[in-house]
Amino acid sequence: MSDLAPKERLGRVLADQSVDRPPVICTGGMMNAAVAQVMEDGGPTLPEAHIDAEGMAELASRVHAATGFENLGVPFCMTVEPEILGSRVDLGSRAGEPRIAREAFGCCESVEIGDVRTLVRQGRIATVVQAAHYLKKRHPDVPVIASLSGPVSTAAAVVDPLTFLKELRTRPQAAHRVLDYVTRLLVEYAREVADSGADIIAVGDPTATGEILGPRLFQDFAVLYLNQLCDAVHASGKRVIVHICGDMSRSRQHLSVLHADAISVDALVNLRMLKDDYPRINTMGNLSTALLEFGAGDKVVHNTERLLRDGIDIIAPACGLSTSTGLANIRAMTDTVKSRR
Repeated sequence: MSDLAPKERLGRVLADQSVDRPPVICTGGMMNAAVAQVMEDGGPTLPEAHIDAEGMAELASRVHAATGFENLGVPFCMTVEPEILGSRVDLGSRAGEPRIAREAFGCCESVEIGDVRTLVRQGRIATVVQAAHYLKKRHPDVPVIASLSGPVSTAAAVVDPLTFLKELRTRPQAAHRVLDYVTRLLVEYAREVADSGADIIAVGDPTATGEILGPRLFQDFAVLYLNQLCDAVHASGKRVIVHICGDMSRSRQHLSVLHADAISVDALVNLRMLKDDYPRINTMGNLSTALLEFGAGDKVVHNTERLLRDGIDIIAPACGLSTSTGLANIRAMTDTVKSRR
């Protein structure tokens, strides 16, 4: 079993089967590893690779080779879905990630519902779908992960976020209408990219953190729509990883009812305790991204070894990497995992 290919190793973990060691991955999307140092040696760079399928695939391949992460992850941002739904996006630069320049709608009731099957074939969704196809053909033994923005995070990038979060409490029916619409788009997107070449769907939903929503709203909104998306991914024959940011201490019991094949959490969460309390959860994470950016290499090694001793199922950064994170620290993390026997 020590000669497992990366695709088989990650697939076995997500299927609750034994492996020689944990995979070490960085999914793309909000957990993007296209750090500036990767782009110093020529080839496609950001922001151009956000809008060009060939460039996106080539950059994802270079990230995989330079960092040692055992996957290929696309896209490199969380703005694909909100842009399709009408928000204005600033694509950023090599050193700065894309951001929402202006949300499409001021409140939930003003959201115009479109045909998701038409929308999913437009804009940068088509770019990601084509890039996944290229990567699948070129790297058959490496898992291709398509990273989607979660329902709550997407909705809060389409509707003014402060208004949206307020209306979860004050106008829940209108908020449900928006989240249903967004989730239907995400389901169609997941199907398109899975059919094209993605082996695994990763869903990053940082706005859905229990810190922001609290336990009741996390259960009533985040869990409901994340599970609809997870169920649709499973129906397409693919596995799904869900990442939730922030301190989940008040809502951690709800993590156990998510229909994901692995749960990724922030560095604030004690993964060993989560694994002890909910043994059926495949845990993923959660090496501090601040440590990876600013820490000494020996500390990166030490903390990675701790995650391995704690029996974490998939080793990964705790959240999105800063573009200024150095490759030496990333390789300290990935090489430590790969040396485990």
